[in-house]
Amino acid sequence: MKQGLQISALFKKALRPTTLISNQASSKTAVIRTKRNFPSYPTPSLVRRRLTASTPKIIGIGLFGIGAILSLLASPRIVHAEAPPISDQDPYTRKIRLEDVKLHGRDAEVKWITRGTRVYDITDWIPGHPGGEVILRAAGGAVDPFWNIFTIHKKQEVYDILENYYIGNIDPQDLVDGQIPAENIDDPFKNDPVRDERLLAHSKRPCNAETPAEELGTFMTPNETFYVRNHIWVPEIDESRHKLVIELHNGEEKEYTLKDLKEKFEAVTITVTLQCSGNRRRHMTKEARSTNGLQWDVGGISNAEWTGVRLRDVLTDSGFPADDIPDEVEHAQFVGAEAYGASIPIDKAVDPRGDVLLAYEMNGKPLPADHGYPIRVLVPGNVAARSVKWVNKIILSGEESTSQWQRRDYRCLGPNVSSRNPDWDSAPSIQEMPVQSAIISLRDVSIHSKEDRKLLQVNGLEEDSVLVEGYCYSGGGRRIVRVDVSADGGRTWHQAEILADEAKGAKAWAWRRWRWIIPRQDTGNCFVVKAIDEAYNTQPRDYEPTYNFRGNLTTAWHRVGYKPDEGISDDGK
Repeated sequence: MKQGLQISALFKKALRPTTLISNQASSKTAVIRTKRNFPSYPTPSLVRRRLTASTPKIIGIGLFGIGAILSLLASPRIVHAEAPPISDQDPYTRKIRLEDVKLHGRDAEVKWITRGTRVYDITDWIPGHPGGEVILRAAGGAVDPFWNIFTIHKKQEVYDILENYYIGNIDPQDLVDGQIPAENIDDPFKNDPVRDERLLAHSKRPCNAETPAEELGTFMTPNETFYVRNHIWVPEIDESRHKLVIELHNGEEKEYTLKDLKEKFEAVTITVTLQCSGNRRRHMTKEARSTNGLQWDVGGISNAEWTGVRLRDVLTDSGFPADDIPDEVEHAQFVGAEAYGASIPIDKAVDPRGDVLLAYEMNGKPLPADHGYPIRVLVPGNVAARSVKWVNKIILSGEESTSQWQRRDYRCLGPNVSSRNPDWDSAPSIQEMPVQSAIISLRDVSIHSKEDRKLLQVNGLEEDSVLVEGYCYSGGGRRIVRVDVSADGGRTWHQAEILADEAKGAKAWAWRRWRWIIPRQDTGNCFVVKAIDEAYNTQPRDYEPTYNFRGNLTTAWHRVGYKPDEGISDDGK
């Protein structure tokens, strides 16, 4: 990252344009040529080699990035703009109407954006954009709302790069109080789907919402209340036009439509739990120290039955030797239509028992928009951040995805590391998830209730009791073999009943539900749970040993307070 910023800073001065205007009297288009001087700076080819060498350290994928520098250095830029009289084409004096900006949207030959009240022609830069064509979402309007999402761009070196595409200013007669009117600024989230009111929202734009406790009590989570983790807006996708591109290590590409996947490959159905790396982050914040990120409670996890085709089968069909992996291929990178990017090790991608799918159905229905319609990657046993939604490209590569979500956000640094100057390269990307369990319900069971008496009799009890329920899960397909519960803060322990289920898959990809009932007279004021998987991995007692400022992988013993007739409370202290 540091190398990338240094290179960007190095070329701030070199990239300042000198604008030359050619008069083409017979044309309706003015051609603005930009030349650059490189006094005492490296040559473009040398810079390109240096940038290539530092690529693994350059993170982030969005509306602009390091690709802009390469594009700028490659050749003089020719910018096409519909022109008023040639004499008015000096960009520092040129006034452009908002209606003219709108004419230069994603479907126009020439594409413009605005930042503040300044106008930029990005036509020639788009092919080099590291985020693919996602920048077209801003074409014909303001880039500002998108940069409010991709905050990595809100820095001076990025602003300096953008200035190389400056062609004029919005005409003052279109401004209100010196600004573009709000009604003329596109809302990236305007076409997001309507969500179920039962979801517990942490943010609405983008939508991040957890599954309510009552829905966590069922083995299969309904699509409507499956937790939602979106990093930006939900892209609008036409299934009939959507294509998945496989880019092989030798540069060859092969395309598939959803119809191709359904017709050419065997359909597979598996049961998989997806869990956000930030699930239970709220507990780490409360019990250890402040953490960055959405403060998820216990509902950043859900379980569903998924149908799709094996990624291994599709890669083999595309020409990749899945049984004899080339040495130069170590990762499968996934790119989503909204610019999100992530990757997994190639061994996981092609493992015959790894069950990695290109999924198109969820609980027997087409994928909902929030969950990746029409195609998403499904990586069982791994952090949900690797199960890329709306996937449109898969790249077989020698390196991980260079996105910020692979190289920065989903990593765990030491308890002593602060957010001021972290060395992201010192920690590996999160892949398989650790052991997790949580209490989702405490209920008083009364001997005076006819329905409750049946439950008490089944458990050999004849007195008022407390029913405790929850979930447990471990990554990597490791089966949970025991759940320990305590009613006195962890001083004494008992084993909960792990409920039977009908999960599908080569390994234990799905959570398990558990329950325990205890006479009320034997309870204290704090219930605790911890789970153990088949490798005898378990959860740490406290939060501080695994503290990281991002609050990822919060898995300490889950404690909940209890008061008779009041049920579950915030904690046991």
